[in-house]
Amino acid sequence: MLVKLTNGKTLPIENHKVRIVQKCELIPVDERLKAMEEGGYNTFLLRSKDIFMDMLTDSGTNAMSDNQLAAMMVSDDAYAGSESFYRLSDAVEEIFGLKYSMPTHQGRASEHLLAKYFIKPGDVIPMNYHFTTTRAHFEMAGGKVLEIYTDEALKTTSDVQFKGNIDLKKLEDVISKYGRDKVSFVRMEATTNLIGGQPFSMQNLKEVSAIAHKNNIPVVIDCSLISENAYFIHTREAGYNKKSVAEIVKEMMTYCDLMYLSGRKSCSVRGGLIATNKKEYYDGILPLLPLFEGFATYGGMSTKEIEAMAVGMREMVDVNVAGSSAEMIKYFVDRLVELKVPVVTPAGGLACHVDAMRFVDHIPQLQYPAGALTAAIFIMSGIRSMERGTVSMDRDQDGKELVSDLELARLAVPRRVYTLSHIEYGADRLKWLYDHRKLIGGLKFVYEPPVLRFFFGRMEAIGNWGKALAEAYKKDFGEI
Repeated sequence: MLVKLTNGKTLPIENHKVRIVQKCELIPVDERLKAMEEGGYNTFLLRSKDIFMDMLTDSGTNAMSDNQLAAMMVSDDAYAGSESFYRLSDAVEEIFGLKYSMPTHQGRASEHLLAKYFIKPGDVIPMNYHFTTTRAHFEMAGGKVLEIYTDEALKTTSDVQFKGNIDLKKLEDVISKYGRDKVSFVRMEATTNLIGGQPFSMQNLKEVSAIAHKNNIPVVIDCSLISENAYFIHTREAGYNKKSVAEIVKEMMTYCDLMYLSGRKSCSVRGGLIATNKKEYYDGILPLLPLFEGFATYGGMSTKEIEAMAVGMREMVDVNVAGSSAEMIKYFVDRLVELKVPVVTPAGGLACHVDAMRFVDHIPQLQYPAGALTAAIFIMSGIRSMERGTVSMDRDQDGKELVSDLELARLAVPRRVYTLSHIEYGADRLKWLYDHRKLIGGLKFVYEPPVLRFFFGRMEAIGNWGKALAEAYKKDFGEI
């Protein structure tokens, strides 16, 4: 929650107390350099024991509540007809207003089932922006992802509050060009991960829904960060400051035909879900569930996770829970703006996003500036972040590089995990790195998988710049 200080400023104060802790260690900089080299300059290939602050993702890394942990102890392990599932189904109807629920093992499993059911070869899927696994699943099904974001979306420095909006004119043009029968559905991601966790407004969702439904096209919302998007609507959109996060979430669902989510984010538990009020969609997708996931009442999740998800759904619409990471991220972004470190503004959900194109503007885009920056961040701080740039793009069918619209180093802020002292440390080290940015060089692939290469691809530093960075760090900070 936010509290006002005597100097007039506001401060995000954790509205929880720490009762279980996990030890982490800041290993010496030479060991961090060695770990990065052994990990192929890919932060996904680092070992957890070498990491001081893990800001790779908020997916599955949020702190669960005591009530979630308690709920896991009363789960019903029945293969079919588990009472745990019915408690989850009740929570989905209460929070989202949706009658038909299908659990899956995680968000990308939901995407796989949607691709199987909705997408035919030659179809198009317009959206406010793609996510890596979303695009992979939809394109493997023969569809084509069309990103119809607004002109403001890719401006990393901005005061526009809803950069995750869909451009309505572009949506109408897509329907006119391809025909309504070729549009599988319109997808809205809450919040848009790859462009800085930017939310969409309720007004934009209403207008998108009206256009789609006029043309008999379904609207699908990726609700993985739905509570954060709802929190931004609550705090930023005119007419919604008196509405609760719970009321906003339920209203959002009235404008869509189906939602899916990764429970690892807003719900703070490992798992996934598809839900709808359209029985035809439920009846069409349900037979695919046991084939690819599990029986209808567990869908690849353990019943313990199902119980925790039901509790997490109810907790996520508490304004102080929904805003817990959003306000911490805003504090992080504001501190970096004060320090003149280039970041995406306004602050979004999920993470603080550093603009690598401005941070290391001397590195050509085909030498992966965002990937190089994430490696440099780890070497000098022990903080693991994630590349969201050209490394996260796969090559086209002819093997040609597809450069990303943005090059971002994403420092995720999991819910209820880190304190303001961690954020201050991160801001200080990023400022030091920015002042020494010319020491950072590019990267080149030495091993490259054919799909989702950012997970397992291995790179090396062009010119062995990691050693020079480590030496400069030791000169200023010693061996720490």
